[in-house]
Amino acid sequence: MSEFHHVSIMLPQCVAYLAPERGGIFVDGTLGGAGHAQAVLAKMQGHGSLIGIDLDDRALAAAAERLSPFGDSFCGVKGNFKDIKSILEQQGVPGIDGALLDLGVSSPQLDEAQRGFSYHNEAPLDMRMDQSAAFSAYDVVNGYSPQALAKVIFAYGEERFARRIADFIARERQDAPIETTVQLSEIITQAIPAKFRRQGPHPARRTFQAIRIEVNHELEGLGQAITDFIDVLNPGGRLCVITFHSLEDRAVKEAMKTAQDPCICPKDFPVCVCGRVSKGKMDPRKPVQADEAEVEENPRSRSAKLRVFRKA
Repeated sequence: MSEFHHVSIMLPQCVAYLAPERGGIFVDGTLGGAGHAQAVLAKMQGHGSLIGIDLDDRALAAAAERLSPFGDSFCGVKGNFKDIKSILEQQGVPGIDGALLDLGVSSPQLDEAQRGFSYHNEAPLDMRMDQSAAFSAYDVVNGYSPQALAKVIFAYGEERFARRIADFIARERQDAPIETTVQLSEIITQAIPAKFRRQGPHPARRTFQAIRIEVNHELEGLGQAITDFIDVLNPGGRLCVITFHSLEDRAVKEAMKTAQDPCICPKDFPVCVCGRVSKGKMDPRKPVQADEAEVEENPRSRSAKLRVFRKA
């Protein structure tokens, strides 16, 4: 299991903001390769514990092996971080002192060809983070109407040629289902006008991102999940969230802003009468980004943004 390796984004910054040396109970809601979790547990020096949550059985097994030196200080849970309140209830934990969410797909999932996340490698159309789930990229690509497909690609991929790509996919699947990542990548590339293929990242990147988000329901309930995490923080607790694209970041930012300033009174009211009280603040106010050295070492960190919320 030890080959499941993920390069943790902004690791020193996350540990600094979480300040696990305070002790207490921490949650890594997107456990993955357990890089962040290992650093948090090491900083605790036995004065606390960490609950790691992930949908990927392989990630959980690898994390259990990697974190075995910490003994009972680590508890792995198969689940979705969006269910944080019920997960903590099942664990008998009333509140936590810090939490981390590293959103998106992990490096091992991207790099394993058979998982179907990458447009570079031949693989079945899959993209499931939870391998026990029935719904996959194959179902999106071959089962959605052209209109529904275009909507997904435009909304989750912010792809300007979404309708054209959807039409090309629909035309190709008339003869036989689209089975592999390379097939899909080639269709997308053909759909994008030649002059635009020569600019920026791979032509299929946005569409693959969109389908992955749809398959795993990544944005569904994300804002509510951030609110739930803030709710379960103990006073002085911190929540760190790493996002990788604008849709994720927007949902996280809005949820944190609402928690910081929940007042719904008209702006011209001299005093607040709605009774909604701030839960804390975004600190720092603006997102933190990886420095040049990290981006050079790990290009996947280029688009990452770290937002931090401190509970009052």
